[in-house]
Amino acid sequence: MEKAGGCPSVGGSYPQKNAEILSSQYGINLFLAGLLLTFAWAVHAVGISKSHLLSYLITLMLIQLLWMLWYLGRSCTQRRLIRDKDTHAGARWLKCGITLFAVITLILDSFKIGYYIDFSNCLSPTEGIFPVTHAVHTILQVYFLWCHAKDIIQSFKTLERFGVIHSVFTNLLLWTNGVLTESKHQLNEHKERLITLGFGNITIVLDDHAPQCNCTTTTLCSIFSQGIYYLYPFNIEYHILASTMLYVLWKNIGRKVEHHQQHKTPFKFHGITVGMIFGLIVLTSTIAIVVVYLIQIGRSKIKSELALTMFYLHAIFVLALMCTAGIVALLIYRLEDRSLDNSKNPARKLDAELLVGTAAGSWLLSWGSILAIICAQAHPKYTWYNLPYSVLVIIEKYIQNLFIIESIHREQEKVNDDIKTLRIVTISRGSTLSLTPSYKEIYNGRAGLESGEVPCLLKGSVCGRENDRGTKEETSQDKSSVMHSASDISFYSRNSVTNNKRRILKNIAAFLFLCNLSLWIPPAFGCRPEYDNGLEEIVFGFEPWIIVVNLAMPFSIFYRMHSAASLFEVNCKT
Repeated sequence: MEKAGGCPSVGGSYPQKNAEILSSQYGINLFLAGLLLTFAWAVHAVGISKSHLLSYLITLMLIQLLWMLWYLGRSCTQRRLIRDKDTHAGARWLKCGITLFAVITLILDSFKIGYYIDFSNCLSPTEGIFPVTHAVHTILQVYFLWCHAKDIIQSFKTLERFGVIHSVFTNLLLWTNGVLTESKHQLNEHKERLITLGFGNITIVLDDHAPQCNCTTTTLCSIFSQGIYYLYPFNIEYHILASTMLYVLWKNIGRKVEHHQQHKTPFKFHGITVGMIFGLIVLTSTIAIVVVYLIQIGRSKIKSELALTMFYLHAIFVLALMCTAGIVALLIYRLEDRSLDNSKNPARKLDAELLVGTAAGSWLLSWGSILAIICAQAHPKYTWYNLPYSVLVIIEKYIQNLFIIESIHREQEKVNDDIKTLRIVTISRGSTLSLTPSYKEIYNGRAGLESGEVPCLLKGSVCGRENDRGTKEETSQDKSSVMHSASDISFYSRNSVTNNKRRILKNIAAFLFLCNLSLWIPPAFGCRPEYDNGLEEIVFGFEPWIIVVNLAMPFSIFYRMHSAASLFEVNCKT
């Protein structure tokens, strides 16, 4: 009894630490088993079919559904209890984003159901069960994240750790399955395009998993099969966002938080007109470039080369603008003297780690392209544009990561701009004086108007009159009032400079937000010069380079969407 009561904190921490380690190892093994099963299906391993992979994924989703229903039921019975919340986790804009991706994912599931119905004669029943289970899983998971993403779980902690980490790795496996399926489709199109670019020395073998029977309605089958691949990018983003939100929930289990008021940071369009205009111009031009690229690439060698040249020139221009904007923002930060918030925050730490980690994907591709250009013996004209493009991709991510990470760690200003200047009009010797106490005095309640105390700025007029001090005293106090007014003008001028800096930073954040959305579109919808350039395949070999691209591209795509989400938060905080 004495031993148990002597050191309760140490005795209680070991089981929880062990539960964290055990649950993480459980999740990793769950993921590795699914990853190997996915890889075996992709390479047509003997005895492994798509039905085996889908059965595994269906089982994982059903287990997660049971856990979420149990958690929701327990939460309803304990809804009167006051629970700790992580105010930084599960922001409203993040929930809205995942809801949008989930809606499009449900459309994808409906397309898969329609595709199964048309090919039901030669498809496994699991291919019909999977989209139905996935749709139910998506609906319940979005509801769960909307209601409980901010929870800090303090009861049944061991069980909840396993439930949450199971959900994290289930979503990661669903993300992996989506990435692989979409990549196989892109690879088949890429192999066909290489023929038009004149790379005949590369062996073209299409990797086809198409059903071995005829469709009942040809038109619908074509719509479903083509529509599925255009919707996969949204499904991929949905699962990676869900896994990150669930990971933050897992890290918050058993956490003790400091109870302090969190400042709400709503998004406002006011003051970011310039950034929005330039960002929308970039977004519109990018969509136009992607449309032309997808139409021209693969039609002929000349059209393919023109499409690649057009893409590189546009990307070089956009990346150069983004580098310039990021450098300006960092220079403004260097001119400011504001402390950083180093408090423990799992959501903010994960954001910074994801930015650097996923940027490594595009850095890998960029360095591969640079080495290919240096080492290649023959250089078609369009490949030279790849060199500045690859260099700018590396530099731009360096600068942008610095800007975002410093922005999310900077403490917010305590004095709000909405605090209005208090003007007190007094009459002294027949003249009207407009005297204004400083922001700090108003904010700290030092104006003292409610208590009847006269502000210091009025002492030279009102106080002087009431005490009948004489002409000399009034004159000296008038001079003191002028000095106070001068100091206030100096304060307001400094405040004006600060507001201008904030306005510039908000415009930069808005511009970079739209630019990252713009740069997410091309690779997500099949505009991938890393595939179509052809030079890297000659230097590194077709299969090795394709493996590198298929591994790195998903991280590169996710980086742009995650950066856009982080920049949205930066815009709200600035």
